[in-house]
Amino acid sequence: MNARPDVPVPSNEPITGYAPGSPEKKALKAALQELRSKEIEIPLFIGGQEIRTKNLGDARCPHDHKHLLGRYHKAGAKEVKLAVAAAVRAQREWAAMPFHARAAIFLKAADILSGPRRFMVNAAAMLCQSKNPFQSEIDAVCELADFWRFNAYYAEKIFSQTPSISPRGTWNYMEYRPLEGFVFAATPFNFASIAGNLPSAPALLGNTVVWKPASSAVYSAWFVLDVLRQAGLPDGVINMVAGSGAEVGDPVLASEHLAGIHFTGSTAVFQHMWTTVGNNIAKYRCYPRLVGETGGKDFIFAHPSADAAAVATAMTRGAFEYQGQKCSAASRAYVPKSLWKTVRPLVEEQVAGMKVGGVEDFRNFVNAVIDRNAYNTIKGYIDYAKTAKKKDAQVIIGGECDDSAGYFIHPTVIEAKDPAFKTMTEEIFGPVLTVHVYNDDRLDETLRLCDRTSPYALTGAIFARDRKAIVKMTAALSNAAGNFYINDKPTGAVVGQQPFGGGRASGTNDKAGSMLNLIRWTSPRAIKETFVPPTDCRYPFMAEQ
Repeated sequence: MNARPDVPVPSNEPITGYAPGSPEKKALKAALQELRSKEIEIPLFIGGQEIRTKNLGDARCPHDHKHLLGRYHKAGAKEVKLAVAAAVRAQREWAAMPFHARAAIFLKAADILSGPRRFMVNAAAMLCQSKNPFQSEIDAVCELADFWRFNAYYAEKIFSQTPSISPRGTWNYMEYRPLEGFVFAATPFNFASIAGNLPSAPALLGNTVVWKPASSAVYSAWFVLDVLRQAGLPDGVINMVAGSGAEVGDPVLASEHLAGIHFTGSTAVFQHMWTTVGNNIAKYRCYPRLVGETGGKDFIFAHPSADAAAVATAMTRGAFEYQGQKCSAASRAYVPKSLWKTVRPLVEEQVAGMKVGGVEDFRNFVNAVIDRNAYNTIKGYIDYAKTAKKKDAQVIIGGECDDSAGYFIHPTVIEAKDPAFKTMTEEIFGPVLTVHVYNDDRLDETLRLCDRTSPYALTGAIFARDRKAIVKMTAALSNAAGNFYINDKPTGAVVGQQPFGGGRASGTNDKAGSMLNLIRWTSPRAIKETFVPPTDCRYPFMAEQ
């Protein structure tokens, strides 16, 4: 009567193509029009209550920065304190809820997201984060639904892990408890799926969460939260507090109840968090779990035997999809001289065919970067390359920037003769790819250069037909990327297929979308029960001879 059901074996959510004349394209266009026609108010969400403050921020379309999508309320120390209290208050009841009851909430959320709310959430991400329909579909719908379904499946697998040996008269088993305290989830602007996964993965394991979405993506985060509320998430389990990093982060990190941080964002911010936690370590009730995915300077490395067309397409898709604003986006490439003469014209041809503009025109491949700060930073790198000496580097494709209507930066390729040139070594986070052309006979030296040039180790891709070369390159770059691709672009990790995360300055490599990440949000208790305990303290060796 009390047998628990197994979590359904998940499969990846199919990607909707939005082909011309299709009903789904019509539905998405209608959702875009509906959201553009109104301004919404986004409150804080604390303990199940919508809370408003006097400090407001604007949610605007990056590709049409005069258009106001809505206004969001910002939290201060007072509201953060309320959110922490709500999370702590809700923890006991939430942790006591049977796992399959918790899992049902997220499985239901996945079906709501991929069903009746598909087009509205997709449209929200398109408008707020300036994503074309394909980029938004694979992120805000498919990947997020995958996270919710696969996480539930993986969590059940974790709970099934128990000691295999129980000598007669004893019973050994494991209890997987949530952490003692709350988890702070700080999410980035670029992926709605990450914004939904970082607070919900710890919550699935029984933790309660204080969630700070990126200021430039509060709009789409609100739609994700709405799906979770529709799915029956209890009050206080996930508390959303938008606001500046310091206004929210400082009081959160000062709380004695902080039990974990689930973070995606810049390396500098994560290192600051880590330092702050270290300085506060004596005041916490437990040692906080720190899980972070940060920056990248992701590479493509081509061998002379590589297929030129495959390399060129990996460069253009890997570097310019979603304007290069992916942690995994290709930012540097190493191409042998013998191949470059064929690869370059192919890249030029593909970039020439990329239309740049707003998300409502589905013919556009490239949209706007997220905000003015990003625009100015990326443009600064391009301007630097334009003024460089030709012996060091030069812009060979693109380089146009226009912020009159939206924050548009055209796909840009820089050829760097100096392999240590600024754009070859520093994270840019925009549609800029720097290529270093190496002599074919300097493969080993260039592999070492690729491995040592960047402090990051998130994603990387190698291209070769020669299997001996693939083996050699894979070994030489074994620590250079947590997600490594052979004859494929370095972007597009799929939940359940390529668990995602990197090492070095790119993060803790806890692999989102796998058991490796989820197990960080548990505090296991090993339990031994002895059925007939001893009643005499003496051991056999003590008996007289």
